[in-house]
Amino acid sequence: MRVLETDRLVLRRLTLDDAEFIFRLVNEPAWLRYIGDKHVRNLDDARNYLRTGPMDMYQRFGFGMFLVELKSTGEAIGSCGLLKRDTLPDPDIGYAFLPEHWGKGYALEAAAAVLQYGHREHRLPRILAITSPDNERSIQVLQKCGMHFQRFIEMAERDQVKLFALEFVG
Repeated sequence: MRVLETDRLVLRRLTLDDAEFIFRLVNEPAWLRYIGDKHVRNLDDARNYLRTGPMDMYQRFGFGMFLVELKSTGEAIGSCGLLKRDTLPDPDIGYAFLPEHWGKGYALEAAAAVLQYGHREHRLPRILAITSPDNERSIQVLQKCGMHFQRFIEMAERDQVKLFALEFVG
């Protein structure tokens, strides 16, 4: 199900048919370093990750992580969306792209669209983001989207992370 469209990208809900792509994405070295090991070791694990993660969030909150595809070819290049974690007071944005698609502005394009979608469609007054303190590329994307560093916080599954926020007016 298509959710968003930008100049170059289509963002749609993830399905079980995306298991191969998710298997690759969550096992990329950058994902493991900056996001963490989701223990997805095979396609069954990937399907379970999809069921208990993004697909469950769609049911519970109406949003979640979306597959990002190139509009021109339909190629899956990453994921971007909103998460609702028990450990944070507001939903947060997340994104990850395959390395061969870094440096082309896709993360910024997708993240900006998702932030507007969260505010417009779900009436979210504030959206958060967390990132590893040394993930400079991600920090730049967040800042270009208008998010502001708030403070360092401790996350149960990680060490200290930087917390960013974007508050919408009106």
